[in-house]
Amino acid sequence: MPSSQHLLLKQLLTAVAGPLARSRPQLPAIRLAAEAAALFQFVPWNVFLEDADVDGMAAEWVRPAGAPARRVLLYLHGGGYVLGSLNTHRALVGALAESCRLNTLAINYRKAPEYPFPAALDDARLAYEWLLRHGYQARNIIVAGDSAGGGLALALLLHLRTARRPLPAAAIGLSPWLDLMLPTTVLRQACHEESRVFEALQIRDWGGLYAADTPPTNPLLSPVQGTLRGLPPLLIQVSDAEVLHDDVVRFCRKARAAGVPVTLQVFGGLVHWWHLFWRFVPEARQALGQAGDFTRGVWTPSPAAARKHVGAKTEQYGVRN
Repeated sequence: MPSSQHLLLKQLLTAVAGPLARSRPQLPAIRLAAEAAALFQFVPWNVFLEDADVDGMAAEWVRPAGAPARRVLLYLHGGGYVLGSLNTHRALVGALAESCRLNTLAINYRKAPEYPFPAALDDARLAYEWLLRHGYQARNIIVAGDSAGGGLALALLLHLRTARRPLPAAAIGLSPWLDLMLPTTVLRQACHEESRVFEALQIRDWGGLYAADTPPTNPLLSPVQGTLRGLPPLLIQVSDAEVLHDDVVRFCRKARAAGVPVTLQVFGGLVHWWHLFWRFVPEARQALGQAGDFTRGVWTPSPAAARKHVGAKTEQYGVRN
Protein backbone atom coordinates (compact mmCIF):
# COMPACT_ATOMS: atom_id res chain seq x y z
CA MET A 1 0.00 0.00 0.00
CA PRO A 2 1.41 3.44 -0.87
CA SER A 3 2.67 5.59 1.99
CA SER A 4 0.71 8.42 3.60
CA GLN A 5 3.18 10.84 2.03
CA HIS A 6 2.37 9.51 -1.42
CA LEU A 7 -1.34 9.66 -0.65
CA LEU A 8 -0.92 13.36 0.12
CA LEU A 9 0.90 13.83 -3.19
CA LYS A 10 -1.89 12.05 -5.06
CA GLN A 11 -4.52 14.20 -3.35
CA LEU A 12 -2.62 17.29 -4.45
CA LEU A 13 -2.53 15.95 -8.00
CA THR A 14 -6.29 15.42 -7.89
CA ALA A 15 -6.84 18.93 -6.53
CA VAL A 16 -4.89 20.65 -9.29
CA ALA A 17 -6.38 18.60 -12.12
CA GLY A 18 -9.62 20.59 -12.15
CA PRO A 19 -8.09 24.09 -12.31
CA LEU A 20 -5.59 22.89 -14.92
CA ALA A 21 -8.39 21.48 -17.05
CA ARG A 22 -10.24 24.79 -16.92
CA SER A 23 -7.24 27.04 -17.64
CA ARG A 24 -5.49 24.82 -20.22
CA PRO A 25 -2.06 26.46 -19.72
CA GLN A 26 0.10 26.87 -22.79
CA LEU A 27 3.59 25.43 -23.08
CA PRO A 28 5.49 28.65 -22.18
CA ALA A 29 3.52 28.90 -18.93
CA ILE A 30 4.14 25.24 -18.12
CA ARG A 31 7.85 25.69 -18.72
CA LEU A 32 7.94 28.73 -16.46
CA ALA A 33 6.06 26.89 -13.71
CA ALA A 34 8.50 23.97 -13.90
CA GLU A 35 11.47 26.29 -13.58
CA ALA A 36 9.85 28.13 -10.66
CA ALA A 37 9.16 24.86 -8.85
CA ALA A 38 12.84 23.97 -9.20
CA LEU A 39 13.69 26.85 -6.85
CA PHE A 40 12.37 24.75 -3.98
CA GLN A 41 14.50 21.69 -4.74
CA PHE A 42 17.87 21.03 -3.17
CA VAL A 43 20.56 18.45 -3.84
CA PRO A 44 21.65 16.11 -1.04
CA TRP A 45 24.53 16.99 1.24
CA ASN A 46 27.96 15.87 0.05
CA VAL A 47 26.91 16.20 -3.58
CA PHE A 48 28.82 18.87 -5.46
CA LEU A 49 27.93 20.68 -8.69
CA GLU A 50 30.23 21.79 -11.47
CA ASP A 51 29.31 23.52 -14.73
CA ALA A 52 30.35 21.72 -17.90
CA ASP A 53 30.44 22.52 -21.60
CA VAL A 54 29.84 19.54 -23.88
CA ASP A 55 30.94 20.85 -27.26
CA GLY A 56 28.79 23.95 -26.79
CA MET A 57 25.88 22.26 -24.99
CA ALA A 58 25.20 23.32 -21.41
CA ALA A 59 25.76 20.49 -18.96
CA GLU A 60 26.51 19.92 -15.31
CA TRP A 61 28.64 17.50 -13.35
CA VAL A 62 26.94 16.18 -10.22
CA ARG A 63 29.62 14.65 -8.03
CA PRO A 64 28.91 12.69 -4.85
CA ALA A 65 31.72 12.61 -2.33
CA GLY A 66 33.90 9.53 -2.77
CA ALA A 67 32.62 8.56 -6.22
CA PRO A 68 35.14 6.59 -8.32
CA ALA A 69 36.83 8.69 -10.97
CA ARG A 70 36.69 6.23 -13.85
CA ARG A 71 32.95 5.48 -13.82
CA VAL A 72 30.17 7.83 -14.87
CA LEU A 73 26.41 8.11 -15.21
CA LEU A 74 25.04 10.06 -18.19
CA TYR A 75 21.63 11.48 -17.25
CA LEU A 76 18.90 12.60 -19.66
CA HIS A 77 16.09 14.46 -17.92
CA GLY A 78 12.39 14.05 -18.59
CA GLY A 79 9.78 16.59 -19.58
CA GLY A 80 7.94 15.21 -22.58
CA TYR A 81 10.71 16.38 -24.94
CA VAL A 82 9.33 19.93 -24.61
CA LEU A 83 10.34 21.14 -21.15
CA GLY A 84 12.75 20.48 -18.31
CA SER A 85 16.31 21.57 -17.75
CA LEU A 86 19.33 21.15 -15.53
CA ASN A 87 17.41 23.19 -12.94
CA THR A 88 14.22 21.14 -12.89
CA HIS A 89 16.01 17.83 -12.36
CA ARG A 90 19.07 18.86 -10.36
CA ALA A 91 17.73 17.50 -7.06
CA LEU A 92 16.67 14.17 -8.57
CA VAL A 93 19.98 13.78 -10.40
CA GLY A 94 21.81 14.57 -7.17
CA ALA A 95 19.83 11.96 -5.25
CA LEU A 96 20.38 9.32 -7.94
CA ALA A 97 24.08 10.14 -8.21
CA GLU A 98 24.44 9.80 -4.44
CA SER A 99 22.55 6.50 -4.39
CA CYS A 100 24.64 5.10 -7.24
CA ARG A 101 27.83 6.70 -5.91
CA LEU A 102 28.64 7.81 -9.45
CA ASN A 103 29.82 11.08 -10.90
CA THR A 104 26.93 12.09 -13.14
CA LEU A 105 26.87 14.24 -16.25
CA ALA A 106 23.46 15.85 -16.82
CA ILE A 107 22.87 17.60 -20.13
CA ASN A 108 20.45 20.30 -21.26
CA TYR A 109 19.47 18.78 -24.59
CA ARG A 110 17.40 20.77 -27.08
CA LYS A 111 13.61 20.71 -26.77
CA ALA A 112 10.69 20.62 -29.15
CA PRO A 113 8.89 22.35 -30.77
CA GLU A 114 11.81 24.68 -31.41
CA TYR A 115 14.09 21.70 -32.04
CA PRO A 116 12.16 18.59 -33.13
CA PHE A 117 13.50 15.08 -33.67
CA PRO A 118 16.32 14.15 -33.95
CA ALA A 119 17.72 17.13 -31.99
CA ALA A 120 17.41 15.57 -28.52
CA LEU A 121 18.84 12.26 -29.72
CA ASP A 122 21.70 14.05 -31.47
CA ASP A 123 22.51 15.86 -28.23
CA ALA A 124 22.41 12.63 -26.21
CA ARG A 125 24.75 10.99 -28.72
CA LEU A 126 27.03 14.05 -28.60
CA ALA A 127 27.29 13.79 -24.82
CA TYR A 128 28.04 10.06 -24.96
CA GLU A 129 30.75 10.52 -27.58
CA TRP A 130 32.14 13.43 -25.55
CA LEU A 131 32.56 11.12 -22.56
CA LEU A 132 34.36 8.57 -24.73
CA ARG A 133 36.70 11.26 -26.05
CA HIS A 134 37.44 12.42 -22.52
CA GLY A 135 38.76 9.06 -21.44
CA TYR A 136 35.70 7.22 -20.15
CA GLN A 137 35.44 3.70 -21.50
CA ALA A 138 32.03 2.50 -22.65
CA ARG A 139 32.11 -0.34 -20.12
CA ASN A 140 32.33 2.29 -17.36
CA ILE A 141 29.35 4.37 -18.53
CA ILE A 142 25.70 3.92 -17.55
CA VAL A 143 22.98 5.93 -19.29
CA ALA A 144 19.86 6.88 -17.33
CA GLY A 145 16.77 9.03 -17.68
CA ASP A 146 13.25 9.59 -16.44
CA SER A 147 10.03 9.68 -18.46
CA ALA A 148 10.92 11.13 -21.89
CA GLY A 149 14.56 11.07 -20.81
CA GLY A 150 14.24 7.35 -20.13
CA GLY A 151 12.86 6.82 -23.61
CA LEU A 152 15.67 8.95 -24.99
CA ALA A 153 18.25 6.85 -23.13
CA LEU A 154 16.91 3.67 -24.72
CA ALA A 155 16.69 5.32 -28.13
CA LEU A 156 20.36 6.23 -27.70
CA LEU A 157 21.18 2.55 -27.16
CA LEU A 158 19.37 1.61 -30.37
CA HIS A 159 21.21 4.33 -32.28
CA LEU A 160 24.62 3.31 -30.91
CA ARG A 161 24.00 -0.35 -31.70
CA THR A 162 22.93 0.42 -35.26
CA ALA A 163 25.95 2.70 -35.74
CA ARG A 164 28.21 -0.06 -34.37
CA ARG A 165 29.46 2.22 -31.61
CA PRO A 166 30.51 0.77 -28.24
CA LEU A 167 27.51 0.34 -25.98
CA PRO A 168 27.45 1.49 -22.34
CA ALA A 169 27.60 -0.99 -19.49
CA ALA A 170 23.89 -0.61 -18.73
CA ALA A 171 20.92 1.74 -18.84
CA ILE A 172 18.27 2.84 -16.35
CA GLY A 173 14.75 4.00 -17.22
CA LEU A 174 12.67 5.63 -14.50
CA SER A 175 9.08 5.42 -15.76
CA PRO A 176 10.37 5.72 -19.34
CA TRP A 177 8.16 6.97 -22.16
CA LEU A 178 8.68 4.22 -24.71
CA ASP A 179 5.83 4.76 -27.16
CA LEU A 180 4.90 8.26 -28.32
CA MET A 181 1.44 6.93 -29.20
CA LEU A 182 -0.13 7.51 -25.77
CA PRO A 183 -3.39 5.62 -25.20
CA THR A 184 -6.31 7.22 -27.02
CA THR A 185 -8.93 4.81 -25.72
CA VAL A 186 -10.25 4.83 -22.17
CA LEU A 187 -7.27 4.78 -19.80
CA ARG A 188 -6.93 2.19 -17.10
CA GLN A 189 -8.96 3.16 -14.03
CA ALA A 190 -5.86 3.17 -11.85
CA CYS A 191 -4.57 6.10 -13.93
CA HIS A 192 -7.68 8.28 -13.58
CA GLU A 193 -6.18 11.24 -11.72
CA GLU A 194 -3.03 11.11 -13.80
CA SER A 195 -4.92 10.95 -17.08
CA ARG A 196 -6.87 14.09 -16.12
CA VAL A 197 -3.60 15.97 -15.70
CA PHE A 198 -2.30 14.51 -18.97
CA GLU A 199 -5.40 15.84 -20.71
CA ALA A 200 -5.27 19.25 -18.99
CA LEU A 201 -1.64 19.81 -19.97
CA GLN A 202 -2.28 18.43 -23.47
CA ILE A 203 0.63 16.03 -22.99
CA ARG A 204 -0.71 13.86 -25.80
CA ASP A 205 0.40 16.62 -28.17
CA TRP A 206 3.97 16.80 -26.87
CA GLY A 207 5.09 13.65 -28.62
CA GLY A 208 3.85 15.07 -31.89
CA LEU A 209 5.77 18.29 -31.32
CA TYR A 210 8.95 16.25 -30.94
CA ALA A 211 8.26 13.81 -33.76
CA ALA A 212 7.25 16.57 -36.21
CA ASP A 213 7.32 14.94 -39.67
CA THR A 214 8.79 11.62 -38.48
CA PRO A 215 6.31 8.76 -37.92
CA PRO A 216 5.94 8.16 -34.16
CA THR A 217 6.48 4.46 -34.79
CA ASN A 218 10.14 5.13 -35.61
CA PRO A 219 12.09 3.12 -32.99
CA LEU A 220 14.29 6.13 -32.24
CA LEU A 221 11.11 7.91 -31.13
CA SER A 222 9.32 4.88 -29.67
CA PRO A 223 11.89 2.27 -28.58
CA VAL A 224 9.15 -0.29 -27.95
CA GLN A 225 8.81 -0.48 -31.74
CA GLY A 226 12.46 -1.37 -32.25
CA THR A 227 14.55 -4.52 -32.56
CA LEU A 228 16.05 -4.86 -29.09
CA ARG A 229 18.55 -7.66 -29.49
CA GLY A 230 22.07 -6.85 -28.35
CA LEU A 231 21.26 -4.15 -25.80
CA PRO A 232 23.14 -4.04 -22.48
CA PRO A 233 21.53 -4.84 -19.10
CA LEU A 234 18.54 -2.64 -18.29
CA LEU A 235 16.82 -1.52 -15.10
CA ILE A 236 13.29 -0.30 -15.68
CA GLN A 237 11.10 1.09 -12.88
CA VAL A 238 7.41 1.85 -13.31
CA SER A 239 4.23 2.10 -11.24
CA ASP A 240 1.24 -0.08 -11.98
CA ALA A 241 -0.94 3.03 -11.57
CA GLU A 242 0.64 5.24 -14.22
CA VAL A 243 -0.36 5.75 -17.81
CA LEU A 244 2.93 4.43 -19.19
CA HIS A 245 2.78 1.09 -17.33
CA ASP A 246 1.48 -1.13 -20.12
CA ASP A 247 3.98 0.13 -22.70
CA VAL A 248 6.83 -0.36 -20.24
CA VAL A 249 5.81 -3.95 -19.54
CA ARG A 250 5.42 -4.61 -23.27
CA PHE A 251 8.93 -3.26 -23.89
CA CYS A 252 10.46 -5.38 -21.13
CA ARG A 253 8.81 -8.56 -22.38
CA LYS A 254 10.01 -7.82 -25.89
CA ALA A 255 13.53 -7.17 -24.61
CA ARG A 256 13.51 -10.44 -22.67
CA ALA A 257 12.43 -12.32 -25.78
CA ALA A 258 15.38 -10.75 -27.59
CA GLY A 259 17.81 -11.98 -24.94
CA VAL A 260 18.38 -8.63 -23.21
CA PRO A 261 19.07 -8.78 -19.43
CA VAL A 262 16.20 -6.75 -17.94
CA THR A 263 15.23 -6.01 -14.36
CA LEU A 264 11.68 -4.66 -14.27
CA GLN A 265 10.58 -3.23 -10.92
CA VAL A 266 6.86 -2.51 -10.68
CA PHE A 267 5.73 -0.33 -7.77
CA GLY A 268 2.15 -0.37 -6.56
CA GLY A 269 -0.21 2.60 -6.77
CA LEU A 270 2.28 5.41 -7.42
CA VAL A 271 1.95 8.41 -9.72
CA HIS A 272 4.15 9.04 -12.73
CA TRP A 273 7.40 10.83 -11.85
CA TRP A 274 7.22 9.79 -8.20
CA HIS A 275 11.02 9.73 -8.23
CA LEU A 276 11.05 13.53 -8.36
CA PHE A 277 9.55 13.68 -4.87
CA TRP A 278 12.30 11.70 -3.17
CA ARG A 279 12.62 14.12 -0.26
CA PHE A 280 9.23 13.29 1.22
CA VAL A 281 7.94 10.18 -0.58
CA PRO A 282 9.64 7.06 0.85
CA GLU A 283 8.86 4.99 -2.24
CA ALA A 284 10.97 7.40 -4.27
CA ARG A 285 13.96 6.96 -1.97
CA GLN A 286 13.43 3.20 -2.11
CA ALA A 287 13.40 3.25 -5.92
CA LEU A 288 16.57 5.33 -6.09
CA GLY A 289 18.21 3.00 -3.60
CA GLN A 290 17.38 0.03 -5.81
CA ALA A 291 18.84 1.88 -8.79
CA GLY A 292 22.03 2.21 -6.77
CA ASP A 293 22.00 -1.52 -6.04
CA PHE A 294 21.60 -2.18 -9.76
CA THR A 295 24.53 -0.01 -10.80
CA ARG A 296 26.85 -1.63 -8.30
CA GLY A 297 25.69 -5.03 -9.51
CA VAL A 298 26.62 -4.11 -13.08
CA TRP A 299 30.30 -4.05 -12.15
CA THR A 300 30.31 -6.38 -9.14
CA PRO A 301 27.40 -8.79 -9.69
CA SER A 302 25.92 -10.11 -6.47
CA PRO A 303 22.94 -12.48 -6.21
CA ALA A 304 21.89 -10.81 -2.97
CA ALA A 305 21.97 -7.32 -4.49
CA ALA A 306 20.14 -8.44 -7.59
CA ARG A 307 17.25 -9.77 -5.54
CA LYS A 308 16.97 -6.97 -2.97
CA HIS A 309 13.67 -5.41 -4.08
CA VAL A 310 11.59 -4.90 -0.96
CA GLY A 311 8.19 -3.32 -1.67
CA ALA A 312 8.37 -3.57 -5.45
CA LYS A 313 7.05 -6.40 -7.56
CA THR A 314 10.15 -7.42 -9.49
CA GLU A 315 10.41 -9.39 -12.69
CA GLN A 316 14.05 -10.19 -13.39
CA TYR A 317 14.61 -10.99 -17.02
CA GLY A 318 18.00 -12.58 -17.45
CA VAL A 319 19.81 -10.57 -14.79
CA ARG A 320 23.47 -11.48 -14.75
CA ASN A 321 24.69 -12.89 -11.46
